[in-house]
Amino acid sequence: MAQPAISEADFTKFSEFFYRKTGILFDESKRYFVDKRLIDRMEATSSQNFNSYFSMLRFQASGAETQILTNLMTVNETYFFREAYQFDCLVNSMLEEVVQYKVPGDTIRIWSIPSSSGEEPYSIVIYLLEHWAKINQFDVEIMASDIDTTILETAQRGIFAPRSVQNVSRELLKKYFKKTADGNWQISQDLRDSVDFSRVNLVESADTRRFSRIDVIFCRNLLIYFDDVSRRAAAKIFYDTMSPGAFICLGHSESMSRMSSLFAVRKFKDAIVYQKPLRGQA
Repeated sequence: MAQPAISEADFTKFSEFFYRKTGILFDESKRYFVDKRLIDRMEATSSQNFNSYFSMLRFQASGAETQILTNLMTVNETYFFREAYQFDCLVNSMLEEVVQYKVPGDTIRIWSIPSSSGEEPYSIVIYLLEHWAKINQFDVEIMASDIDTTILETAQRGIFAPRSVQNVSRELLKKYFKKTADGNWQISQDLRDSVDFSRVNLVESADTRRFSRIDVIFCRNLLIYFDDVSRRAAAKIFYDTMSPGAFICLGHSESMSRMSSLFAVRKFKDAIVYQKPLRGQA
């Protein structure tokens, strides 16, 4: 049986559909990546051709196939303490400003999106425990979200290959992890319980409705997959979830200034981040 083929018109049709669903835009440079995953799913669902598969994708009431395909189309490549200078900035500068508008016992909310397989939110927890002296004075909530449901399950299990923990010291491995029989590392149950994982698609307003009064957002290397329209929309969504004076961190190649004028640039000793202005500030 001949392998199904994806024509240029099929690719365009799918790319437009996926963009509307996720805000992620695939251009011609991603043809091989996209075509291979589409063909794999066409074969897995016994679809005779692209049109029959695409019809099922669009009209399936449960949306299960769209989620499966989304999981396959999103890239999850990360490790502990990646771009650690932003975590230094979190404990040395950002949180010190955040607590100026709180009293001991208040809640501090930190949101990691996309969470991928969990390395970023767990890195935040470890950094707070190890480097922020005021951790016990406040109720810190760590929320972590991703569009990929499979990777969220992986994150909640908290089991990591040696490459993921290559930047974690022996002392911290001993303190917060245990080695598994197959040579991987599982983070402690306490740390797994400290992160609230949830599936979020920024394009679906219902997914972000529960997020409010966020004090710090880590959104690193997500918006590079969006086009200008989707980036501006995402920036507005983040802005609306944040408390006045809250901060957002982007990936090293991303610039909020090129996406939105809503945020002020803050140049701290450790990193450049972006801040939602306090009430009354321009």
